[in-house]
Amino acid sequence: MHSDYIAFVDESGDHSLDKIDPAYPMFVLAFCVMPFAAYNEIISPAIRKLKFDLFGHDTVVLHETDIVRRRKAFASIGEVQRNDLMSKLGEIIRGADMTIIAIAIHKQKHAARYKAPAHPYHLAMQYGLERLHSHMEAVGQRDRLTHVVCERRGEREDAELELAFRRVCDGQNASGQRLCFDIVMADKKCNSEGLQISDLVARPIGRHVLNPEQPNKAYEVIEKKLAVSWRGSYAGWGLKVFP
Repeated sequence: MHSDYIAFVDESGDHSLDKIDPAYPMFVLAFCVMPFAAYNEIISPAIRKLKFDLFGHDTVVLHETDIVRRRKAFASIGEVQRNDLMSKLGEIIRGADMTIIAIAIHKQKHAARYKAPAHPYHLAMQYGLERLHSHMEAVGQRDRLTHVVCERRGEREDAELELAFRRVCDGQNASGQRLCFDIVMADKKCNSEGLQISDLVARPIGRHVLNPEQPNKAYEVIEKKLAVSWRGSYAGWGLKVFP
């Protein structure tokens, strides 16, 4: 039986440990977990309406890097429109029935600490699935199948990720339990609003972890959506920083 929830996953930064950008040595994997009803009836329509209002159609893919660097469809909009877009996206996320689980890996520290450091994407996926499992248990969905939608990155990378995903679900996790998840690989061109939200929240989280004193309006919104433990804290729970 399917659960009443769906999880969308996207990343910020690349998983390479060979060439690490000193300006952004982060890999962040963001899980955005939403009830079907909220996603289908409120969140997705709100984002499509925002696209229609700004562009006159809903085929534009909201990609954080394109928005910030004013590329593709965002090259033709002015500063006022861009700020209005980001403000309204923040309002949608702020009002959404959504929980965020984020894994932030500092790649330089990870590579320096271990002789054979684990693949950042696969490690982040394991940590994320473990916390997603706890969240599904908290909302009474533990034994119901929840689909986890991930963005395609390439044939080889997708095959490796799916193998790592299924190993975690088969019991290679902190609890040793089978996790009731299934992976769905989706191309960015499918224009999934859920994947776009995951993309939009990932980098502000990485920026906050890297420089928590720097003003970060996007993170101020995201922080209120992070999953919390029974103690009421998101540290290590809704936001796990490693190492």
